[in-house]
Amino acid sequence: MVDKRVSFDFEVEFSNGGGIQGQGFRLDIDGGGIADDALAAYIVKDLRLLMVGKVNILNKQIIEEQHKRASRQVVLSSEQESSMIDLSHVIENGMITYKGLPAPLICDHISHIQSRGAYAADTEFQIGRIDMVANTGTYIDTPYHRYLDGNDLSTMPLPRMSNIAGVVVRLTGMETRSIDWTHFAAVNVNGRAVLVNTGWDRHWRSDQYFEGHPFLTKTAAEYLRDEGAVLVGIDSLNIDDTTDPARPVHSVLLGAGIPIVEHLTNLSALPIDGFGFWAVPPKIRGMGTFPVRAHAILDIASDS
Repeated sequence: MVDKRVSFDFEVEFSNGGGIQGQGFRLDIDGGGIADDALAAYIVKDLRLLMVGKVNILNKQIIEEQHKRASRQVVLSSEQESSMIDLSHVIENGMITYKGLPAPLICDHISHIQSRGAYAADTEFQIGRIDMVANTGTYIDTPYHRYLDGNDLSTMPLPRMSNIAGVVVRLTGMETRSIDWTHFAAVNVNGRAVLVNTGWDRHWRSDQYFEGHPFLTKTAAEYLRDEGAVLVGIDSLNIDDTTDPARPVHSVLLGAGIPIVEHLTNLSALPIDGFGFWAVPPKIRGMGTFPVRAHAILDIASDS
């Protein structure tokens, strides 16, 4: 079923004088419509307004758009096979993840055919070989990626990468590239894996993926750090503005021990909340970054 939202303007008049207005306000709704009085009540409650004398709802229209506010628990339909959602890109031979870094070379070390002489009839094995930089595909950055004395892949605590309560911040349709702290202010990020859904993954394996990507600001990173985020992920080329050589978002988050997952995909398949997030790399000493099979497991509610 396609999500529905209502777009509208509003005017609020206060009984003790003054007022406020809003244009193009959007709100998640259940079903195909909502009454003006219900919208007025929502505005008053959500903005915690006092001394409201009158609320006018103008230019109301129902649109099809994915919900952006907190959801209820997910109930899987009979057609859905699993509560697991894959959030990782496939790593392929010759694939470019980031311009300037080499593509992976994936081949057989021993092929099925080559192995046949070493085993009984009808028994064969393949041993693969891969030559790649750590920043390939969907990967996690640990503090060692930025700081020489930070935790690397072998010392990063598992609770920072495994089975973390997740929350999705939906920012698809943004008209600007920079994502500031205000985009997270309405969300409880404390103790969460905060996954930023920009929709940029739709450009994966195209030239457009490398140009003009969405990114977080330094103040957004500081807000997430101060509000207690455990991990931050994004479905974009880089969590930083790559024109800024200081890489402030990496510096702030990794400096606080908060790992970063970049090049996520399929975040639109997740609910806003009600899921656990996994992004666990191999346990390698002396490396700060490595590909992960990032995925989420939904908290399933009974439909009985």
